[in-house]
Amino acid sequence: MRRTPPPAGNTATPPPQATGWKRVLLRVLAVVALGVALVGVVTPGLPTTEFVLLSAWAAARSSPRLHAWILRHRVLGPLLANWQAGKLPRRAKWAATCTMTLAGTFSAIAIPHRPSAVIVVSIMACVLAWLWTRPEP
Repeated sequence: MRRTPPPAGNTATPPPQATGWKRVLLRVLAVVALGVALVGVVTPGLPTTEFVLLSAWAAARSSPRLHAWILRHRVLGPLLANWQAGKLPRRAKWAATCTMTLAGTFSAIAIPHRPSAVIVVSIMACVLAWLWTRPEP
């Protein structure tokens, strides 16, 4: 008996498509998150990657056409490809480090309850440690 090789590329099954109101709400979420992500590309301090991931997730469940467009986009597509490969660009690591340092400093100054401030800064430090252990593309 002859065995055929598996198909090349991504063989994962696509997520199930939502129906009715759920599909409409997911599509709205995908478009709004995509809009915020595109603004974040040119606005310092506004994250882009998180909104691209949210938009791709919602689009995969509501609009295959929008999802395919996001994956093919020249700016957003590489972000998703790196994320799916488990890689994080050094620029993103430094942006996260600077942003979390500012947020941690602000938290330490503005939160009067010291144990809460320590918890917030500790969580940020753990996330940064995890980020810096991710491979780079």
